Amino acid sequence: MNGTLHHVEIYVSDLDKTIAFWHWLLTEKFNYVVSQKWDSGISFLLGDTYIVFVQTEEKYLEFPYNRKNTGLNHLAFHCNSKEFIEELTLELREKGVNILYPDKHPYAGGKDYFAVFFEDPDRIKVEVVVSGQ
Repeated sequence: MNGTLHHVEIYVSDLDKTIAFWHWLLTEKFNYVVSQKWDSGISFLLGDTYIVFVQTEEKYLEFPYNRKNTGLNHLAFHCNSKEFIEELTLELREKGVNILYPDKHPYAGGKDYFAVFFEDPDRIKVEVVVSGQ
């Protein structure tokens, strides 16, 4: 389809930590499947869209990722219910994942915007929001 997202590719500082974090989220919570895996990367597929994580080369690791710099700010995913957000939030906390804006959770996006915001191992912001919000 014209204009639909084909894929996103993200370079990461520690591929093993990234896989541990994203594999759980994408395969267990959102039904992605591992599409490809190689020494320096992995891709997760859902329908026609895939997300790729690649190990940053050593010579480029000097400057860590910061979502406030020019570039990717966050990835946002749909979900179907507030219960999904509540369950996911509990699981994220059990895993020690940093929940962003805890004082405003689950309305950090506004009073009618039910979502959870959190960070991956490189501090990439991830958002999961109830569809239709």
